[in-house]
Amino acid sequence: MSRRYGGNPAATIILIVADIAALILILWIAFYLFEANSANDLVSWVHDAANWLAGWSRDLFTVDNDNWRTVLNFGLPAVIYLLVGHAVAGRVNRS
Repeated sequence: MSRRYGGNPAATIILIVADIAALILILWIAFYLFEANSANDLVSWVHDAANWLAGWSRDLFTVDNDNWRTVLNFGLPAVIYLLVGHAVAGRVNRS
């Protein structure tokens, strides 16, 4: 990844943080859709982290279907973290 941004460590860190944030959100969506055991420590941690990461978009969409609501309310922030993180990393690399 650092080769992609010419070895700029700041750009690499921004990419890693954005990718990890998106991964946590996507992982929670998968756990929810496949009805993972909420008593499991990993599932609980991912849920808490995803709630924190998506706090600004919680209940943005209020569709009736719980699965779609979860996909939309946690998927949108995942996409935004990826887009903004990669755009900022590209900008940091150019400066």
